[in-house]
Amino acid sequence: MDGLNGVVVIDKPKGPTSFDVVHKVRRALALSKVGHTGTLDPMATGVLPLCLGEATKVAGYIIEADKGYQATVRFGATTDTYDAEGQVVSTALVPKLTRELLESALQPFRGTFSQKPPMYSAIKVNGKKLYELARAGKHVEVEPRTVTVYSLTLNDFSATEAQLSLRCSKGFFVRSLAFDLGQALGCGAHLTALRRTESGPFTLAQALPLQTLLERPALALSKQVSLNDALSAVPTLEVSGVEADKVRHGVRVEVLKPTGLYRVVDKGGELLAIAEVVEGRLKYRRVLAKA
Repeated sequence: MDGLNGVVVIDKPKGPTSFDVVHKVRRALALSKVGHTGTLDPMATGVLPLCLGEATKVAGYIIEADKGYQATVRFGATTDTYDAEGQVVSTALVPKLTRELLESALQPFRGTFSQKPPMYSAIKVNGKKLYELARAGKHVEVEPRTVTVYSLTLNDFSATEAQLSLRCSKGFFVRSLAFDLGQALGCGAHLTALRRTESGPFTLAQALPLQTLLERPALALSKQVSLNDALSAVPTLEVSGVEADKVRHGVRVEVLKPTGLYRVVDKGGELLAIAEVVEGRLKYRRVLAKA
């Protein structure tokens, strides 16, 4: 389908993998270039931005964005995958849950800290994905990673479950949060439901149910988000007409901007490139506008 060079936001249903969604959308749109911007587990639902056509060139910058989730954690059992799709490996009595107890247990998971990813994840160790090693019965020591939780709210709870909402940095595993919370309470826990509510600038409000897009693929044209808007989290650097021509040809341009990553636009707001300012000059990551 012509004219698809932006981002379409899918409301992923429970069941398919993120790659399954990409495959279905690629076929429905008859488009060779489709890529997702951050894996959702099969059990998870919600915001899954898909890059279409030329937008696949900047998918890596969209992946870097913060995420928002709603999660349900069940106490009393741990599983090998840290979620309800895994095998139960231990059980324990759940203490009497109170808001005070849960808030106290949640407090260490606010702010910036080290988190150990689950063995069943797509992180690679020596070229092998962790879940491949786990399925083969091979255990490797997973290095903790620095993550940030900007907000973590206890929405509701029962005798055995808690409903949470959170905003976090790229690379945060909500499954690990569930496991670690269970360890903190001494009873074990695992994730039973996860819904991504936001990914960078993308929210559920603009997401199309997967089945709707598959049945009405033409909606992709009216629902796609431009590259410029998709990269709105990246600071803007506007260049003049002469400089814009240089950018389109990949010629280095001197700029008075602090060191960092920018989306370079012309006077009309057209996205020209993704570039880094190094020592007062543009170092191009991606030139997007044609000369």
